[in-house]
Amino acid sequence: MRILSAALLAAATTLVVAPGVAEAATVTVQAESYAAQSGVQVEATADSGGGQNAAYLAEGDWMRYDGVNLGAAGTLTVQARVASAVGTGRVELRTGSVTGPLLTQFSIAATGGWQAWTTLTATTATHPTGAQTVFAVLRNSTAGDFVNINWFSFGDGSPADSGPGWVPIDQAAWNAQLAEFNSIVPRPVPAGTVRVSEFNATCAYSHSHPDDPIIFPGMPGASHMHSFLGNTKTDAYTTTATLLGNAGTSCRPLPDLSAYWIPSLYQGDRVIEPKDVVVYYGSRLTDPAATKPFPQGFRMIAGDAKLQTPTPAGSVNAFYCAGPGGEIGRSADGNWPICASTAVLMFHLVFQDCWDGKHLDSPTHKQHVSYSYDGTCRGDYPIAIPNLSFLISYQTSGTSAGFRLASGMASSMHGDAFFAWENRAQSERVKNCLVQKAKCNTNGDF
Repeated sequence: MRILSAALLAAATTLVVAPGVAEAATVTVQAESYAAQSGVQVEATADSGGGQNAAYLAEGDWMRYDGVNLGAAGTLTVQARVASAVGTGRVELRTGSVTGPLLTQFSIAATGGWQAWTTLTATTATHPTGAQTVFAVLRNSTAGDFVNINWFSFGDGSPADSGPGWVPIDQAAWNAQLAEFNSIVPRPVPAGTVRVSEFNATCAYSHSHPDDPIIFPGMPGASHMHSFLGNTKTDAYTTTATLLGNAGTSCRPLPDLSAYWIPSLYQGDRVIEPKDVVVYYGSRLTDPAATKPFPQGFRMIAGDAKLQTPTPAGSVNAFYCAGPGGEIGRSADGNWPICASTAVLMFHLVFQDCWDGKHLDSPTHKQHVSYSYDGTCRGDYPIAIPNLSFLISYQTSGTSAGFRLASGMASSMHGDAFFAWENRAQSERVKNCLVQKAKCNTNGDF
């Protein structure tokens, strides 16, 4: 039986959101949203854009989807997001019944693993129109599971990632940034250097606004309260140009003019701002030499502001105590640690580290990125980017009353990043520290 690793499953269950419909001309159907099925199990998908997937699919299994709009007469483009460790068999899409007319089919090749996703595309010029019942039927000449399916889409041929919310990269600007990065000759790594891919920006609290320039651009006051770090002018109207145009930052090094933010933390009605936040840039890849710098103006979010579930002791992605004495108790609701007077409250937030190579942002602000799988970036997310993480500390111990976030329960902790580095400064750090697997400090030195 195939089993997700505990780490991947934890990430999947706490950090995923399902991809949305990009435009009216394309209908996206989540594989797990079937009206009926035979032989199908559902599991969490181990990337940030995946939601759940239909899993353990073998010969003869099927799923039924009712009311799928196949549009008007003309060319129909059908896509399937799939993953396979074995690469055999096919997925048939039929209308009306398991043995009904064949709409289209996808041959399954090995993608590199059960959670290494790729998107397959097929077109057909002859098809039923309007709302139809569609069956996904699994066919394989050998025994055993052979594919996982994340979603299907049905449309008129318009790219599924070209609708509202998708921000395409400026290819010329990215090519120039890459050319400069590729031209950099890395500095020799001194003997005795710790061989860990890492550099950082050390940030202090800057200011607060009920703004979110990624989720609610140009809409001041539309968000819950956020505590901003880095660029001192970040607000609802922030753009790449405004970040680069303001030299003020609460982070070091100074060439990092990026904006970072998290929901504000409250003890009762009193806000508790972070004591400091270390923004780490690292790598979880087996071969960190594949890592590229963040494109100018890149945006992404980790965590889920809408997740409102209990976080008892031992929960994954939870607040914790660090320092002498550590945790000495729990809040009355069990969701928050109480720290010793010599310890501090902390949270470690880890972002996605693989990119589709095409977009600076996406409708959910996660669909253009994914968490690496088995030490690699592949499939729909082939480009390795630095593995960003926030190490957040609060100079507070807490009480039985606990805390609350501006977004709600502890489980709703999340973070946003809007990148605006001076290009060469970021590229040198990626080349010297990440690619060479060498631990660097805030100044980018070994």
